[in-house]
Amino acid sequence: MTDPVLDIAVLDALTASVDGDHAFVVDLIEAYLDDGAAQVDQVERAIAASDLGALVRPAHTLKSSSATVGAAPLAAMARELEFAGREGRTDDAQPSHAAALRSAWDATASALRDWVAGGRP
Repeated sequence: MTDPVLDIAVLDALTASVDGDHAFVVDLIEAYLDDGAAQVDQVERAIAASDLGALVRPAHTLKSSSATVGAAPLAAMARELEFAGREGRTDDAQPSHAAALRSAWDATASALRDWVAGGRP
């Protein structure tokens, strides 16, 4: 099942890859939620400061970890911000981009919390 923000099939495959250890996947998601929130904060600060160099690492980290938990739309947004930082594209790293990333993060975090609680987003 695919949700606008979360591909449940990725979480199912992740769970299968660890022999069905749901608790391990929950721990992974909880770590992602903690770390991801910090990465989003760093992206917002870098954009607010127009510091494209400081944008690259948190955007890269968020991209990779989001893909791991099935948050493809968020991963794609983070990828765009990462490359904007790497390539010095200030037009692609504006406050509106940070706001869109925050909104996508909030939706993703909510969907993952629902999944952890046993519901489906």
